[in-house]
Amino acid sequence: MTTEQTDRRSMRERMLAGDLYIADDPELAEDSAVALDFMAAYNATSVRQAPLRRQLLEQLLGSVGEGTEIRPPLYVDYGTNLSIGARSFANFGLVALDVAAITIGDDVQIGPNVQLLTPTHPVEPGPRRDKWEAAEPITIGDNVWLGGGVIVCPGVSIGANTVVGAGAVVTRDLPANVVAVGNPARVVRQLEP
Repeated sequence: MTTEQTDRRSMRERMLAGDLYIADDPELAEDSAVALDFMAAYNATSVRQAPLRRQLLEQLLGSVGEGTEIRPPLYVDYGTNLSIGARSFANFGLVALDVAAITIGDDVQIGPNVQLLTPTHPVEPGPRRDKWEAAEPITIGDNVWLGGGVIVCPGVSIGANTVVGAGAVVTRDLPANVVAVGNPARVVRQLEP
């Protein structure tokens, strides 16, 4: 017997622990379906429906701070694993694949078409074919600015006050108070705190 066969935890528990889990597990599929319903309703709102938009966002996400705005469309896997602080702003097309926790601080600015990607997949073809995957959390500190089209990879933390230039691919942690650009993102400048 393999470890996966003797592990009695639910796929949701395995997923949230960062362990391998089966992506199309029925319990997870139901969680995702609930998120898809809220996401569709949220993405169908207009700016004139601000109270409804806020209500849907609060139902969809794990937490959302006061004064935070996320412009539709917004795309998530579950929503409940995404927390965003106060006074933050995300422009159109945020993709937050929140298989693991995604934590976004206060006063964060997120450009259009940013991707926050927590899922990982086995390199070996067999487990990948069998639908095994895992995830690593993402943390975005306070007052970070992610330019348009930035991709943040699994397991990455970005320190407070850091600026990530448009189109950068962040494959490893970035410290606080820097400017980073490129693919892979690299620090090109220090900022005064």
